[in-house]
Amino acid sequence: MGKIQVNNIKLYANHGCLEEEAKIGSWYRVDIEVEANLSKSSLTDELIDTVDYVHLNFIVKEEMAVRSKLLEEVAKRILDRFFIELKMITKATVSVAKINPPIGGNVQEVVIILSKER
Repeated sequence: MGKIQVNNIKLYANHGCLEEEAKIGSWYRVDIEVEANLSKSSLTDELIDTVDYVHLNFIVKEEMAVRSKLLEEVAKRILDRFFIELKMITKATVSVAKINPPIGGNVQEVVIILSKER
């Protein structure tokens, strides 16, 4: 078994329950970690034998572009696509952070973390 992490994916998106968030948008950070059997790819040195992190990043970018009220829903969509499109994944964790959320205080970020196993 092994892990692949893609950290600090920064995106501008329009998630949130407030209409202002839908119009103005804000910055988000996504971190992902997937587990898979990486023993074959460590021997063959072939992309087809591993989980392609370019594909992981592509899924994150596509799903972050779809507006949602809640970050939980965005994280779930990302996880669902990982398991549908990348059969090697056995476990995945997605962290979606809203930078400077509009919650009436000096808060750096709010983070939602979801995990899923096959």
